[in-house]
Amino acid sequence: MRDLGMKEKMILINTPFLNDSENESEAIFITVPLGIILTKEHIVTISSKENPVLEKFLNGTRKNFNPRDRKLFVLQLLEDNVFRFLECLNKLNLRRNLIEQELYHSSRNSELQQLLRIEKSLVYFVTALSTNELLKMKMKRTDLLKIRDLEYHTDLFEDLIIDNSQALEMSNVYTNILSGTMEAYASIVSNNLNVFIQRLTIITIILMVPTLVASFYGMNLKHLPFDDSQWAFPSIILVSILLGMFLIWFFGRNRKL
Repeated sequence: MRDLGMKEKMILINTPFLNDSENESEAIFITVPLGIILTKEHIVTISSKENPVLEKFLNGTRKNFNPRDRKLFVLQLLEDNVFRFLECLNKLNLRRNLIEQELYHSSRNSELQQLLRIEKSLVYFVTALSTNELLKMKMKRTDLLKIRDLEYHTDLFEDLIIDNSQALEMSNVYTNILSGTMEAYASIVSNNLNVFIQRLTIITIILMVPTLVASFYGMNLKHLPFDDSQWAFPSIILVSILLGMFLIWFFGRNRKL
């Protein structure tokens, strides 16, 4: 909020936009400043992109919009901006739930990249909503719109401050949930990897012992047991099988398989 002159003031708020970048590492939603310049006779809005909040007023789809009531127009603009944040937050939360369901059945990197994009979007939202909340509190303290004696306008302003606080709280909650989800998923992946390595180690031990027995008889040595027996080869195979079965039983009994 700035004073541009004796009678001109500018309100600068952040509004959410769907990110049109093709880079898959970028956030799904970003925030862009929206300027509202209050002059003696006009209200000028400035935005670097087509703003869906302003489009409602331009298309005439905004209910209870009266162009002659300048103060109400600013309040409605701030209110619709908060609702836009809440709408985007609901979309992000729905997308997060769908990705979590996919993660239960797969561990592809694409789902993790999507979660990171959602996390970046929430960071933008938390920062923007915090800034907007400070702005509105300052507007209320200084009575920028001169609505202190207007009951309807004051109540509307109080409601949109509460809605902004709720949107900020939702952003923080979704951020914490997402962080917990990613930490839990990382723990699950690490645990599954440990179990997989453990099983490979057990299989290696089971295969190593029979191979060790058979390798002794593959050496070019004399005076080995059963050296001259015709049952030497079947006996070695049988001993190897028995040792392998014993190791399988041993590890299974200790619940390591």
